[in-house]
Amino acid sequence: MPYVVAHDGTKIAYRLFGQGPPLVCLAGGPGTDVRSLGNLGGLDRHRTLVLVDSRAAGASDVPADRSGCAYTEQVHDLETLRRHLGAGPVDVLAHSAGALTAQHYAASYADGVRRLVLVAPAGRIGREVDSTEVAALRARRAGAPWYRPAAEAAELLATDVPGVAAEEAQRRSAPFLYGRWTDETRAHHEADRVRPPAWLYEAFYRGNPAEHATEERLRFLRSVAVPVLALAGAEDCVAGTRPAALTAALYRYGRLETVPGAGHHPWLDEPEFFRDVIESFLRD
Repeated sequence: MPYVVAHDGTKIAYRLFGQGPPLVCLAGGPGTDVRSLGNLGGLDRHRTLVLVDSRAAGASDVPADRSGCAYTEQVHDLETLRRHLGAGPVDVLAHSAGALTAQHYAASYADGVRRLVLVAPAGRIGREVDSTEVAALRARRAGAPWYRPAAEAAELLATDVPGVAAEEAQRRSAPFLYGRWTDETRAHHEADRVRPPAWLYEAFYRGNPAEHATEERLRFLRSVAVPVLALAGAEDCVAGTRPAALTAALYRYGRLETVPGAGHHPWLDEPEFFRDVIESFLRD
């Protein structure tokens, strides 16, 4: 598997497949194995997908210094990769927490990005989920046979549960990740992929600004002058639609698109709609 060596010696792994101009792709999590993105609903038909495993995720190295896992630090890995590929400004697609890295990258390296696609983004400066909206979206699924154990597991995850209990709760609450709980989405969730280390979540979100620095960070992000597409799953019981709306509204050329019937992984729930919207955005 190809990789690039970051400034501190950490190996950042990536995968290439498809045809056409490159589309650099980041998974969420943080620390989700990038193989979870698959072919992104068929985007590989017209794009060469450059699937990047972030630090301590998938096939990439765990750095000696965990501070390098903050999303504000990982932007330098993306720039190293872009230069390694010999590419000019690239299109970047990021899912969930990966959208934080992508936005900070676009602001930090203005000449590195042509267009930005943010799928079910966590927010602009950290997780900006509206818990009331998410609760309402989950309640709409109350008639499903899996609802009660999933809802109980989701409540457990909101507390500080130990590792084994957390893994079981994540398994039981998995239907909330998708617009529909089917054999396909179950297989996606249960696929044998590398799981992130427990410490990575905290290390990643150390990139969040302190409260007194929030406005300064938002001003920094507003400097992004490229088109930005934020996609929200209309049935996203993890992030809801608020983070995508906030994100789209932040940027001069921001655009919000809601994917009907989709959850937190819209390329699985509504692949044709997902693919067509993104292909059109990248073509314009």
